Amino acid sequence: MDTITHGIAGALLGKAVFGGEDLFSSAEKGVSRGRILTWASMLGAIFPDGDIVRDIFSRDPLLVITWHRSITHSFLMLPAFALALAALTRWFARKRRWEAPSFALLTLVYAVGIASHILFDLLNSFGTMAWSPLEWRRPAWDLIYIVDLTFSGILLVPQLIAGVYRTKEGSVRRSLRSWVLCTMAALVIVVASQFVGVQVPARVAVETGGVLAVVFFAPRLRGWGFTVSRATWCRMGLTIFLVYIGVAMAAHKAALVRVRQFVASQHIEAIQVAAVPLPPSVWQWDGLIQTPRGVYEMRLDLAERGSGSDQALEYNYYPEALSNSGILEVRSLPTVQRVLAFARFPITRFHREGAVSVVEIADVRFHSLIPGRVWPFTYRVRLDADGKVLSQGWVRR
Repeated sequence: MDTITHGIAGALLGKAVFGGEDLFSSAEKGVSRGRILTWASMLGAIFPDGDIVRDIFSRDPLLVITWHRSITHSFLMLPAFALALAALTRWFARKRRWEAPSFALLTLVYAVGIASHILFDLLNSFGTMAWSPLEWRRPAWDLIYIVDLTFSGILLVPQLIAGVYRTKEGSVRRSLRSWVLCTMAALVIVVASQFVGVQVPARVAVETGGVLAVVFFAPRLRGWGFTVSRATWCRMGLTIFLVYIGVAMAAHKAALVRVRQFVASQHIEAIQVAAVPLPPSVWQWDGLIQTPRGVYEMRLDLAERGSGSDQALEYNYYPEALSNSGILEVRSLPTVQRVLAFARFPITRFHREGAVSVVEIADVRFHSLIPGRVWPFTYRVRLDADGKVLSQGWVRR
């Protein structure tokens, strides 16, 4: 999950569960206790992604798969991080003479924020080393795409509504402003999707604008929106979020059923199968089937009518390159061993450029949504005629 969404989720938890206030609400004297609670929850939810700092100062290109989402994303390390952040917050608040929550409460808030980050990252297919350093596997639940804008909206909009209806004065202006900003964001997303291979239909922006109009203006009817507290609005958001996860779980199960139907109907010798989420909605899935000689990949749209087997007959097949001395040499390299440990649906490609042998390890899980574009997390090794490594690293373009 992207870091911004993690922060939005943390702020929502702070307001819904711990009675936190808006991040920039006014206070008569200094910073209020409620604001500190919201900031702590949000910062706790962002904190695990701080592991990218090491990547900035390191020249190891493999840190993204060996270090990112490890120690700072660990349930085992969570108590230590929560205690340290709570102590730091108490020290900073006393220095600034702010009204600070108790050490125990701050520790709990930070723990919940960090836990939300770990759980949200487990939802997507990248994988999270949630039990490091005891275990370095990357479990992944394959429920939500790594950037799911519906998911982000469910977490953000209730907080905006709570801000709109905190007082009657200026509420019309706040409603209009929130609606325009969110609708414009939806329009920008539709336009941007055309350049990343997702191609969200233009009608989605119109439909989103209509739904948002109801969401932001309906609470004005008979003034009932002003009777709902900030915490209640945010709890509504959490409830809708849980329903959305439930829908994603059901959709994932349905997608897996279709993949397994295809395996059975085609008598495929499957080593493993998966259904990973695709943008822009929980109805879009990518079925993956690893076999001894390659990987099958098929797009699934659960919103379309028709039998699963009929839809699954449209597929791509990515064959494994025939083994040779160059491939065996490359696979024995420590760096490639780390890449293979990360890849869930790896395929090996091989070709020659004159006397140079080129071996690429790619993961079909990250195949490019744009035809002809280099796949993310494709590792390339170039060997000379004697099998000596000339160069190796991620393919950038």
